[in-house]
Amino acid sequence: MEHRHVGRTGLRVSRIGLGTLTWARDIGEREAADLLKAFWEAGGTLVDTADVYADGAAEHLLGRLLGDLVPRRDVVIATKAGSVPDPDRRVDCSRGHLLAALDASLERLGTDYVDLWQIHSYDPVTPLEETLQAVDTAVRSGRARYAGVAGFCGWQLAKAAAWQLAAPGTRAPLAATQLEYSLLQRGVEREVLPAALDLGVGLLPSSPLGRGVLTGKYRGGAPPDSRGASERLAPFVAPYLDESAARIVDAVATAADGLAVTPLQVALAWVRDRPGVAAPVVGARTARQLGEALSVEGLTLPDEICRALDDVSAPVHRYPDHDWSTL
Repeated sequence: MEHRHVGRTGLRVSRIGLGTLTWARDIGEREAADLLKAFWEAGGTLVDTADVYADGAAEHLLGRLLGDLVPRRDVVIATKAGSVPDPDRRVDCSRGHLLAALDASLERLGTDYVDLWQIHSYDPVTPLEETLQAVDTAVRSGRARYAGVAGFCGWQLAKAAAWQLAAPGTRAPLAATQLEYSLLQRGVEREVLPAALDLGVGLLPSSPLGRGVLTGKYRGGAPPDSRGASERLAPFVAPYLDESAARIVDAVATAADGLAVTPLQVALAWVRDRPGVAAPVVGARTARQLGEALSVEGLTLPDEICRALDDVSAPVHRYPDHDWSTL
């Protein structure tokens, strides 16, 4: 698998990442082992997790699989901290909480460092400088090789990245930002992606298949074994089952038919090759799903297909996203 640099840093990752959101909850150890080994054998390196996935059990499961199954040196571990299971305060990016969370992640993962440590969300009640001091401490101590953020909007990302760049050599530049990005969700193109490109921050798209909808499996209703048929996850899928999304899914299916590939491959190749993208993170539940995602490695969409998909899924950009003189 081809590898890419993450933003303007020396961190290199496979251009498809493996997500672990459902590990230790919907995916057991045997299934996770099969996924990780297949991913590694295909040349994949980036494995994305977080301290809150399955209340830490996803990290623990990944840690158990490293070493004996897949060499630690071959895996780029990206984890996150800052989200907390507290209904009154869902985010805690205080320096104390973040550094304690990092130490707990390292213990669960069975390693003394993570390759990419990401602040999981913006904390409106903690000064951003304090949050970023934790980032610098983590990098200086060697517990994190690189740092990033997740869930930051445009101005939040720009503020954080610019702050880190303001003191070269003393603060750790942000390598990555992680947000949802797909043909069904192109909101990052308004402000986040322009900021990331300007500041040298690489984008790691989550839900690159539109929460599974872009595979086309919901065109005839929700399959019994799908997230859309799950009482817990149906609300997660529902926003992408409207008429607008259906038109985009139809266009993806038409492109797939013309190229003799699957809708999944078309949708994933589109987001993988967007400007600023380092690696979309795929949350495959089965070896078959992962195999189909990995098969996109040899696919590059023709320019005319990309233009057609861009047109049918184009987000609305008006003032102030675009220059006022064009209105």
